[in-house]
Amino acid sequence: MEALIRLSAFWGIILIMLIWEYYRPRRKLSQSRRQRWPINFGLGFFNMALLRVTVGGIAFQSALIASENSWGLLNQLDLPQWSMILITFLFLDFAIYLQHIISHKWQWLWQLHRVHHTDIDFDTTTAIRFHPLEIIVSMAYKVGLIYWLGADPTTVIAFEVILNGTAMFNHGNVAIPTKIDSVLRYFIITPDMHRIHHSTIKTETDSNYGFSISCWDRIFRTYTKQPQRSQTQMNLGLADYRNPEQLKWLNLLQQPFVKPKR
Repeated sequence: MEALIRLSAFWGIILIMLIWEYYRPRRKLSQSRRQRWPINFGLGFFNMALLRVTVGGIAFQSALIASENSWGLLNQLDLPQWSMILITFLFLDFAIYLQHIISHKWQWLWQLHRVHHTDIDFDTTTAIRFHPLEIIVSMAYKVGLIYWLGADPTTVIAFEVILNGTAMFNHGNVAIPTKIDSVLRYFIITPDMHRIHHSTIKTETDSNYGFSISCWDRIFRTYTKQPQRSQTQMNLGLADYRNPEQLKWLNLLQQPFVKPKR
C-alpha cells in the first residue's frame, strides 16, 4: 500500500507539472526535451527499480519496527498524536535540509550530488536526476534518523510523498506571478527560489538548500532572494560539465569517479 500511495502521487504530480510547464514555461530551455528527458527519466526509473529490489519501503518499515518495539525518543515520551506528527515532519524536513548542505560541503558526497546539478536546464524532471548511490546514502541516513527519533509511521509516508511532490514542484519550469511567488516563499520552496540553487555562480549554488518548507534557509541565513542575473537569463548547471558527452546517461553513472575534463 505504501508503494502504491507513493507511485500514484508521483505520476499524478509529475503529469500536472509537465502540463503546466508546457503551457506556462518560465524559461526557454537550451536543450530539447528529447535530449534531456531520456537521461533524467532514465536515472529516475533506474533508481526506483533499484530501491524496489533492494530497500524499497524501508523508511516506513523502520518507523513501524521502532513503534512496535518502543524504540526512539518519541516512543519514550507521552505526547499527543498531533505533536508526534508535527515533530516527525519538522525533524525529517530539517534533516533533509542539513543533508543537502553536507552534500555540497563534503567532497565525497558532492561527487555524487553534482550529478543532480549537471543538468544545464531546469524543469520538473531535474527533480529525479540523482545518482543511485546518493539515493542509497540518503535512505540510510533517513532510516537512522527514523530509528533515533521513533518517527510516527503514518507521518513518514506523508513526508515521503510531500518531499517528492514539492521537489517536482520547486524544480518546475513554470511561471508564477511575482506577487504570488513572494507570498508562497514564506511557506514553501518555489521554483524561482530553488532555481537560484542551480546557478553556475557558486555563492548562489551554496544557498536555498530547502526542499519543501522554506523556513530553514531564512533561519540559518542560507537564503538568497534573487540571482545576480535575472531568472530567465541566469546560467544553470556546473561550469565543468557543459559538454553533451559528459551528460549522457552512462557517463553520469561514472561521473563521481572521474575527474572533469575542462
